[in-house]
Amino acid sequence: MEQTTWKAGIIDTWLKKHTLAYIGATRHPFIRRIRDGTIDLSHFKRWLGQDYVFVRAFAPFAASVLVRAWKESDGSSDMEVILGGVAALNDELAWFKKEASKWGVTLSSIVPLIDNRRYCRFLESLMGSEVEYAVAITAFWAIEAVYQDSFAHCLEEGSLTPEELRETCERWGNDAFGQYCYSLQEIANHCLEKAPDDVVSKAEVIFLNVLEREVEFWNMSQAET
Repeated sequence: MEQTTWKAGIIDTWLKKHTLAYIGATRHPFIRRIRDGTIDLSHFKRWLGQDYVFVRAFAPFAASVLVRAWKESDGSSDMEVILGGVAALNDELAWFKKEASKWGVTLSSIVPLIDNRRYCRFLESLMGSEVEYAVAITAFWAIEAVYQDSFAHCLEEGSLTPEELRETCERWGNDAFGQYCYSLQEIANHCLEKAPDDVVSKAEVIFLNVLEREVEFWNMSQAET
């Protein structure tokens, strides 16, 4: 019987090549402080308000990736996977509103900070017709994967995550969201394997840009004002 061998995709290669950058985004001090129970709750509340603003900008980007999948993907399940992510954003925004009410954060008065505005402009730049589907889906995967990996870390055995923050961590750190992120990675890998070298290089740069933007977002959330 022929033995099946596992083949690493392009993204797996990037994750090894850029390990330090990926760890910097997914094991940021903001996340580590949630995990060890030392998070300043004022920093958490700032993240909550700023991330609500970000998700509102992320929704049209996600929708644009869905349209690209419809037009350009040859994968039979790509649309269904991405559509599931887009549909979940409505529930996510409702969750932010509920959490904001619980924490006394007035979302209507949130002014996006400079790093948040920069990240939102970055998303908008990926919605142009000149951006290849392989590049856009890579960014989509990376954004979702950083949150999944970060918050799953806060749920690992031995973590001291405060009880009042566990729901937040479970929202992105749960196994179902992890499987969704894996599906996105598979879609991105498939697109990258068919893409010309210059598009693969562009996607790698975008992946690194996402990691940089995520670090800036965590930094912004815990910055002293």
